[in-house]
Amino acid sequence: MSAAPIPDEATAFGIYVHWPFCAAKCPYCDFNSHVRHQPPDESRFAAALARELQHFAALTQGRNVTSIFFGGGTPSLMQAETVAAVLDAIAARWSVAADAEITLEANPGSAEAERFRDYRSAGVNRLSLGVQSLDDQALKALGRIHDAAEARHAIGLARQYFPRLSFDLIYARPAQTLRAWRTELEAAIALAADHLSLYQLTIEEGTPFQRLHAAGKLVIPDSERAAAFYALTQEATEAHGLPAYEISNHAAPGAESRHNLTYWRYHDYVGVGPGAHGRIATDGARRATMSERHPERWLSLVEERGHGLITDDVLSAEESADEMLLMGLRLREGIRPERYAAISGRDISDTRLAVLQEQGFVEPCGEGRLRATLEGWLVLDSVVADLAA
Repeated sequence: MSAAPIPDEATAFGIYVHWPFCAAKCPYCDFNSHVRHQPPDESRFAAALARELQHFAALTQGRNVTSIFFGGGTPSLMQAETVAAVLDAIAARWSVAADAEITLEANPGSAEAERFRDYRSAGVNRLSLGVQSLDDQALKALGRIHDAAEARHAIGLARQYFPRLSFDLIYARPAQTLRAWRTELEAAIALAADHLSLYQLTIEEGTPFQRLHAAGKLVIPDSERAAAFYALTQEATEAHGLPAYEISNHAAPGAESRHNLTYWRYHDYVGVGPGAHGRIATDGARRATMSERHPERWLSLVEERGHGLITDDVLSAEESADEMLLMGLRLREGIRPERYAAISGRDISDTRLAVLQEQGFVEPCGEGRLRATLEGWLVLDSVVADLAA
Protein backbone atom coordinates (compact mmCIF):
# COMPACT_ATOMS: atom_id res chain seq x y z
CA MET A 1 0.00 0.00 0.00
CA SER A 2 1.25 3.50 -0.75
CA ALA A 3 2.21 6.02 1.90
CA ALA A 4 -0.50 7.88 3.80
CA PRO A 5 -2.35 10.42 1.62
CA ILE A 6 -1.38 13.32 3.84
CA PRO A 7 -1.29 16.86 2.41
CA ASP A 8 2.16 18.40 2.29
CA GLU A 9 3.43 20.40 5.23
CA ALA A 10 2.49 23.74 3.72
CA THR A 11 -1.17 22.93 3.15
CA ALA A 12 -2.48 20.63 5.93
CA PHE A 13 -5.24 22.50 7.79
CA GLY A 14 -7.75 20.93 10.18
CA ILE A 15 -10.98 21.90 11.92
CA TYR A 16 -11.77 20.40 15.33
CA VAL A 17 -15.38 20.60 16.58
CA HIS A 18 -16.04 19.79 20.24
CA TRP A 19 -19.41 18.37 21.29
CA PRO A 20 -19.21 18.34 25.10
CA PHE A 21 -22.20 16.19 26.10
CA CYS A 22 -22.14 12.58 27.30
CA ALA A 23 -24.78 10.14 28.50
CA ALA A 24 -22.55 9.37 31.53
CA LYS A 25 -19.18 10.54 32.83
CA CYS A 26 -16.53 7.82 32.91
CA PRO A 27 -14.48 7.75 36.15
CA TYR A 28 -11.10 7.82 34.37
CA CYS A 29 -11.95 10.67 32.00
CA ASP A 30 -10.67 14.23 32.34
CA PHE A 31 -11.93 15.40 28.95
CA ASN A 32 -14.29 18.36 28.79
CA SER A 33 -17.48 16.30 28.92
CA HIS A 34 -20.76 17.04 30.67
CA VAL A 35 -23.94 15.14 31.49
CA ARG A 36 -27.27 16.97 31.13
CA HIS A 37 -30.64 15.64 32.31
CA GLN A 38 -32.35 17.42 29.43
CA PRO A 39 -31.03 17.20 25.86
CA PRO A 40 -29.24 20.38 24.76
CA ASP A 41 -30.80 22.70 22.20
CA GLU A 42 -28.87 21.36 19.23
CA SER A 43 -30.03 24.03 16.80
CA ARG A 44 -28.81 26.74 19.16
CA PHE A 45 -25.44 25.04 19.64
CA ALA A 46 -25.09 24.48 15.89
CA ALA A 47 -25.73 28.18 15.28
CA ALA A 48 -23.10 29.08 17.90
CA LEU A 49 -20.57 26.72 16.32
CA ALA A 50 -21.19 28.42 12.98
CA ARG A 51 -20.57 31.83 14.57
CA GLU A 52 -17.32 30.71 16.17
CA LEU A 53 -16.24 29.19 12.87
CA GLN A 54 -16.85 32.57 11.27
CA HIS A 55 -14.53 34.21 13.79
CA PHE A 56 -11.70 31.86 12.83
CA ALA A 57 -12.47 32.00 9.11
CA ALA A 58 -11.70 35.72 9.20
CA LEU A 59 -8.26 34.89 10.64
CA THR A 60 -7.44 32.07 8.22
CA GLN A 61 -8.70 33.29 4.88
CA GLY A 62 -7.65 31.30 1.84
CA ARG A 63 -6.95 28.06 3.70
CA ASN A 64 -8.09 24.72 2.31
CA VAL A 65 -9.56 22.34 4.91
CA THR A 66 -7.98 18.89 4.67
CA SER A 67 -9.57 17.28 7.75
CA ILE A 68 -12.49 17.79 10.12
CA PHE A 69 -12.86 16.01 13.46
CA PHE A 70 -15.96 15.90 15.69
CA GLY A 71 -14.69 15.05 19.19
CA GLY A 72 -16.12 15.12 22.67
CA GLY A 73 -17.89 14.27 24.77
CA THR A 74 -19.96 11.99 22.64
CA PRO A 75 -20.56 13.48 19.19
CA SER A 76 -22.68 10.46 18.24
CA LEU A 77 -25.36 11.86 20.56
CA MET A 78 -25.80 14.66 18.00
CA GLN A 79 -28.50 14.46 15.41
CA ALA A 80 -27.15 13.87 11.92
CA GLU A 81 -28.81 17.14 10.91
CA THR A 82 -26.62 18.97 13.40
CA VAL A 83 -23.48 17.36 11.98
CA ALA A 84 -24.60 18.30 8.47
CA ALA A 85 -25.28 21.90 9.55
CA VAL A 86 -21.77 22.26 11.00
CA LEU A 87 -20.20 20.75 7.88
CA ASP A 88 -22.23 23.17 5.75
CA ALA A 89 -21.00 26.06 7.92
CA ILE A 90 -17.39 24.98 7.38
CA ALA A 91 -17.87 24.65 3.62
CA ALA A 92 -19.42 28.13 3.51
CA ARG A 93 -16.36 29.68 5.13
CA TRP A 94 -13.40 27.77 3.66
CA SER A 95 -12.72 25.61 0.66
CA VAL A 96 -12.80 21.94 1.64
CA ALA A 97 -10.55 19.42 -0.11
CA ALA A 98 -12.45 16.89 -2.21
CA ASP A 99 -10.74 14.08 -0.29
CA ALA A 100 -10.98 15.71 3.15
CA GLU A 101 -11.02 13.25 6.05
CA ILE A 102 -14.15 13.83 8.17
CA THR A 103 -14.12 11.89 11.43
CA LEU A 104 -16.79 11.55 14.10
CA GLU A 105 -16.27 9.94 17.51
CA ALA A 106 -19.00 7.54 18.56
CA ASN A 107 -19.80 5.30 21.49
CA PRO A 108 -21.00 1.72 20.92
CA GLY A 109 -24.16 2.38 22.92
CA SER A 110 -25.26 4.90 20.29
CA ALA A 111 -24.66 2.47 17.41
CA GLU A 112 -27.81 2.25 15.38
CA ALA A 113 -27.81 1.41 11.70
CA GLU A 114 -30.05 4.35 10.84
CA ARG A 115 -27.92 6.79 12.83
CA PHE A 116 -24.68 5.57 11.22
CA ARG A 117 -26.26 5.71 7.77
CA ASP A 118 -27.39 9.28 8.40
CA TYR A 119 -23.94 10.39 9.56
CA ARG A 120 -22.49 8.91 6.41
CA SER A 121 -25.07 10.78 4.33
CA ALA A 122 -24.19 13.99 6.20
CA GLY A 123 -20.60 13.68 4.96
CA VAL A 124 -18.74 11.77 7.70
CA ASN A 125 -16.31 9.32 6.09
CA ARG A 126 -14.37 8.04 9.10
CA LEU A 127 -15.67 6.79 12.47
CA SER A 128 -13.72 6.54 15.72
CA LEU A 129 -15.41 4.21 18.21
CA GLY A 130 -14.78 4.45 21.96
CA VAL A 131 -14.85 0.70 22.64
CA GLN A 132 -12.26 0.74 25.51
CA SER A 133 -12.48 -3.00 26.19
CA LEU A 134 -13.89 -6.23 24.80
CA ASP A 135 -14.34 -7.63 28.33
CA ASP A 136 -17.64 -7.04 30.14
CA GLN A 137 -16.11 -6.98 33.61
CA ALA A 138 -13.51 -4.45 32.53
CA LEU A 139 -16.13 -2.27 30.84
CA LYS A 140 -18.12 -2.19 34.07
CA ALA A 141 -15.01 -1.27 36.07
CA LEU A 142 -14.25 1.53 33.59
CA GLY A 143 -17.75 2.93 34.05
CA ARG A 144 -18.78 2.27 30.45
CA ILE A 145 -22.48 1.93 29.71
CA HIS A 146 -22.12 -0.56 26.84
CA ASP A 147 -21.11 -4.20 26.94
CA ALA A 148 -18.75 -6.19 24.74
CA ALA A 149 -21.57 -7.50 22.55
CA GLU A 150 -22.69 -3.93 21.82
CA ALA A 151 -19.09 -3.01 21.01
CA ARG A 152 -18.75 -5.84 18.50
CA HIS A 153 -22.11 -4.95 16.97
CA ALA A 154 -21.06 -1.29 16.62
CA ILE A 155 -17.79 -2.27 14.95
CA GLY A 156 -19.66 -4.44 12.47
CA LEU A 157 -22.14 -1.66 11.67
CA ALA A 158 -19.40 0.91 11.28
CA ARG A 159 -17.56 -1.29 8.80
CA GLN A 160 -20.73 -1.42 6.69
CA TYR A 161 -21.19 2.33 6.47
CA PHE A 162 -17.80 4.00 6.73
CA PRO A 163 -14.84 3.54 4.39
CA ARG A 164 -12.48 4.12 7.31
CA LEU A 165 -12.81 3.02 10.93
CA SER A 166 -10.79 3.17 14.13
CA PHE A 167 -11.61 2.11 17.66
CA ASP A 168 -10.00 2.66 21.07
CA LEU A 169 -8.96 0.24 23.77
CA ILE A 170 -7.55 0.92 27.25
CA TYR A 171 -5.01 -1.51 28.69
CA ALA A 172 -2.74 -1.88 31.76
CA ARG A 173 -5.92 -1.88 33.80
CA PRO A 174 -6.11 -2.92 37.48
CA ALA A 175 -5.54 -6.68 37.87
CA GLN A 176 -5.16 -7.17 34.10
CA THR A 177 -2.61 -9.81 33.14
CA LEU A 178 -0.34 -9.76 30.12
CA ARG A 179 -1.90 -13.00 28.89
CA ALA A 180 -5.41 -11.54 29.12
CA TRP A 181 -4.31 -8.40 27.29
CA ARG A 182 -2.71 -10.41 24.48
CA THR A 183 -5.97 -12.36 24.03
CA GLU A 184 -8.07 -9.19 24.04
CA LEU A 185 -5.69 -7.34 21.72
CA GLU A 186 -5.61 -10.15 19.18
CA ALA A 187 -9.41 -10.26 19.23
CA ALA A 188 -9.44 -6.50 18.60
CA ILE A 189 -6.98 -6.80 15.72
CA ALA A 190 -9.21 -9.45 14.15
CA LEU A 191 -12.17 -7.04 14.36
CA ALA A 192 -10.25 -3.96 13.26
CA ALA A 193 -10.31 -2.43 9.83
CA ASP A 194 -6.97 -0.63 9.47
CA HIS A 195 -6.54 1.57 12.56
CA LEU A 196 -6.47 1.08 16.35
CA SER A 197 -5.85 3.54 19.19
CA LEU A 198 -4.42 1.72 22.22
CA TYR A 199 -3.96 3.69 25.44
CA GLN A 200 -2.46 2.73 28.76
CA LEU A 201 -4.75 3.60 31.65
CA THR A 202 -3.46 6.75 33.32
CA ILE A 203 -4.66 8.39 36.50
CA GLU A 204 -5.84 11.90 35.66
CA GLU A 205 -6.08 14.70 38.19
CA GLY A 206 -9.56 15.45 39.50
CA THR A 207 -11.19 12.20 38.35
CA PRO A 208 -12.91 9.58 40.54
CA PHE A 209 -10.11 7.17 39.61
CA GLN A 210 -7.56 9.66 40.95
CA ARG A 211 -9.35 9.76 44.30
CA LEU A 212 -9.57 5.97 44.46
CA HIS A 213 -5.90 5.67 43.50
CA ALA A 214 -4.87 8.16 46.17
CA ALA A 215 -6.83 6.18 48.76
CA GLY A 216 -5.11 2.94 47.72
CA LYS A 217 -8.37 1.47 46.42
CA LEU A 218 -7.32 1.36 42.78
CA VAL A 219 -3.93 -0.06 41.84
CA ILE A 220 -2.50 0.13 38.33
CA PRO A 221 0.68 -1.55 37.03
CA ASP A 222 3.97 0.02 38.10
CA SER A 223 6.31 1.47 35.47
CA GLU A 224 8.14 -1.82 34.84
CA ARG A 225 4.91 -3.74 34.42
CA ALA A 226 3.44 -0.96 32.25
CA ALA A 227 6.51 -1.17 30.01
CA ALA A 228 5.88 -4.90 29.58
CA PHE A 229 2.29 -4.18 28.51
CA TYR A 230 3.61 -1.61 26.07
CA ALA A 231 6.19 -3.96 24.58
CA LEU A 232 3.57 -6.67 24.11
CA THR A 233 1.30 -4.16 22.37
CA GLN A 234 4.03 -3.12 19.94
CA GLU A 235 4.97 -6.71 19.19
CA ALA A 236 1.42 -7.91 18.52
CA THR A 237 0.32 -4.96 16.37
CA GLU A 238 3.53 -5.02 14.35
CA ALA A 239 3.12 -8.73 13.70
CA HIS A 240 -0.42 -8.20 12.39
CA GLY A 241 0.37 -5.30 10.05
CA LEU A 242 -0.76 -2.46 12.33
CA PRO A 243 2.53 -0.92 13.51
CA ALA A 244 2.63 2.12 15.74
CA TYR A 245 2.93 5.34 13.77
CA GLU A 246 2.47 7.34 17.00
CA ILE A 247 2.91 6.42 20.65
CA SER A 248 -0.66 5.13 21.05
CA ASN A 249 -1.90 4.85 17.47
CA HIS A 250 -1.49 1.93 15.09
CA ALA A 251 -2.40 1.68 11.44
CA ALA A 252 -1.82 -0.16 8.23
CA PRO A 253 0.44 1.93 5.98
CA GLY A 254 -1.73 4.60 4.35
CA ALA A 255 -4.50 4.41 6.97
CA GLU A 256 -3.07 6.88 9.51
CA SER A 257 -5.43 9.54 10.89
CA ARG A 258 -4.87 12.59 8.69
CA HIS A 259 -6.42 14.90 11.25
CA ASN A 260 -4.28 13.71 14.14
CA LEU A 261 -1.19 13.87 11.95
CA THR A 262 -2.00 17.56 11.46
CA TYR A 263 -1.58 17.98 15.24
CA TRP A 264 1.52 15.83 15.55
CA ARG A 265 3.22 17.37 12.53
CA TYR A 266 2.52 20.73 14.15
CA HIS A 267 0.39 22.26 11.43
CA ASP A 268 -2.51 24.67 11.75
CA TYR A 269 -5.93 23.71 13.05
CA VAL A 270 -8.95 25.63 14.25
CA GLY A 271 -10.74 24.45 17.39
CA VAL A 272 -14.39 25.40 17.99
CA GLY A 273 -16.85 24.45 20.70
CA PRO A 274 -16.63 24.40 24.52
CA GLY A 275 -13.04 23.89 25.68
CA ALA A 276 -11.65 23.41 22.17
CA HIS A 277 -7.97 24.20 21.55
CA GLY A 278 -6.45 25.50 18.33
CA ARG A 279 -3.12 26.48 16.80
CA ILE A 280 -3.15 28.96 13.94
CA ALA A 281 -0.55 31.12 12.24
CA THR A 282 -1.67 34.70 11.54
CA ASP A 283 0.31 37.85 10.82
CA GLY A 284 3.58 35.94 11.08
CA ALA A 285 2.86 34.65 14.59
CA ARG A 286 1.61 31.33 15.93
CA ARG A 287 -1.38 31.63 18.22
CA ALA A 288 -2.68 29.22 20.84
CA THR A 289 -6.44 29.44 21.35
CA MET A 290 -8.86 27.86 23.80
CA SER A 291 -12.57 28.40 24.29
CA GLU A 292 -14.56 28.51 27.52
CA ARG A 293 -15.02 24.95 28.84
CA HIS A 294 -18.50 25.21 30.38
CA PRO A 295 -21.02 24.52 27.59
CA GLU A 296 -23.70 27.01 28.57
CA ARG A 297 -21.21 29.76 29.40
CA TRP A 298 -19.50 29.13 26.06
CA LEU A 299 -22.88 29.40 24.32
CA SER A 300 -23.63 32.74 25.98
CA LEU A 301 -20.20 34.14 25.09
CA VAL A 302 -20.54 33.17 21.45
CA GLU A 303 -24.02 34.66 21.21
CA GLU A 304 -22.79 37.87 22.83
CA ARG A 305 -19.52 38.43 20.95
CA GLY A 306 -19.16 35.87 18.16
CA HIS A 307 -16.67 33.52 19.86
CA GLY A 308 -16.10 31.79 23.18
CA LEU A 309 -12.34 32.32 23.46
CA ILE A 310 -10.82 32.71 26.88
CA THR A 311 -7.23 32.22 25.63
CA ASP A 312 -5.70 33.70 22.48
CA ASP A 313 -1.95 33.88 23.10
CA VAL A 314 0.93 34.55 20.73
CA LEU A 315 3.51 31.82 21.28
CA SER A 316 7.17 32.71 21.51
CA ALA A 317 9.64 31.05 19.14
CA GLU A 318 10.86 28.89 22.02
CA GLU A 319 7.33 27.83 23.00
CA SER A 320 6.46 26.94 19.40
CA ALA A 321 9.68 24.96 18.94
CA ASP A 322 9.15 23.04 22.17
CA GLU A 323 5.59 22.18 21.15
CA MET A 324 6.78 21.04 17.73
CA LEU A 325 9.41 18.83 19.35
CA LEU A 326 6.97 17.29 21.83
CA MET A 327 4.34 16.60 19.18
CA GLY A 328 6.70 15.45 16.44
CA LEU A 329 8.65 13.00 18.57
CA ARG A 330 5.39 11.19 19.32
CA LEU A 331 5.53 10.07 15.70
CA ARG A 332 7.46 7.09 14.38
CA GLU A 333 8.54 9.26 11.45
CA GLY A 334 10.09 11.72 13.91
CA ILE A 335 11.06 15.30 13.12
CA ARG A 336 13.38 17.29 10.90
CA PRO A 337 15.92 18.96 13.22
CA GLU A 338 16.29 21.84 10.77
CA ARG A 339 12.61 22.67 11.27
CA TYR A 340 13.20 22.92 15.01
CA ALA A 341 16.15 25.22 14.32
CA ALA A 342 14.09 27.37 11.93
CA ILE A 343 11.35 27.84 14.55
CA SER A 344 13.55 28.25 17.64
CA GLY A 345 16.48 30.09 16.10
CA ARG A 346 18.99 27.55 17.45
CA ASP A 347 20.15 24.04 16.70
CA ILE A 348 19.56 21.03 18.90
CA SER A 349 22.69 20.49 20.99
CA ASP A 350 24.98 17.91 19.40
CA THR A 351 26.22 16.95 22.85
CA ARG A 352 22.74 16.30 24.27
CA LEU A 353 21.76 14.47 21.11
CA ALA A 354 24.81 12.21 21.31
CA VAL A 355 24.04 11.33 24.95
CA LEU A 356 20.42 10.46 24.15
CA GLN A 357 21.52 8.34 21.20
CA GLU A 358 24.05 6.52 23.37
CA GLN A 359 21.30 5.85 25.93
CA GLY A 360 19.11 4.41 23.18
CA PHE A 361 16.33 6.98 23.45
CA VAL A 362 16.62 8.64 20.02
CA GLU A 363 17.94 7.58 16.62
CA PRO A 364 18.32 8.93 13.09
CA CYS A 365 15.73 7.49 10.73
CA GLY A 366 16.66 8.52 7.21
CA GLU A 367 16.29 11.68 5.13
CA GLY A 368 17.92 13.63 7.94
CA ARG A 369 15.10 12.89 10.37
CA LEU A 370 15.35 12.20 14.10
CA ARG A 371 12.94 10.06 16.09
CA ALA A 372 12.43 8.65 19.55
CA THR A 373 12.98 4.91 19.89
CA LEU A 374 10.37 2.69 21.50
CA GLU A 375 12.37 3.02 24.73
CA GLY A 376 12.43 6.79 24.24
CA TRP A 377 8.65 6.87 23.89
CA LEU A 378 8.36 5.47 27.40
CA VAL A 379 10.20 8.54 28.78
CA LEU A 380 9.33 11.06 26.08
CA ASP A 381 8.83 14.07 28.37
CA SER A 382 12.38 13.65 29.65
CA VAL A 383 13.77 13.20 26.13
CA VAL A 384 12.07 16.39 24.94
CA ALA A 385 13.25 18.32 28.00
CA ASP A 386 16.84 17.25 27.31
CA LEU A 387 16.72 18.16 23.62
CA ALA A 388 15.08 21.53 24.26
CA ALA A 389 17.37 22.51 27.14
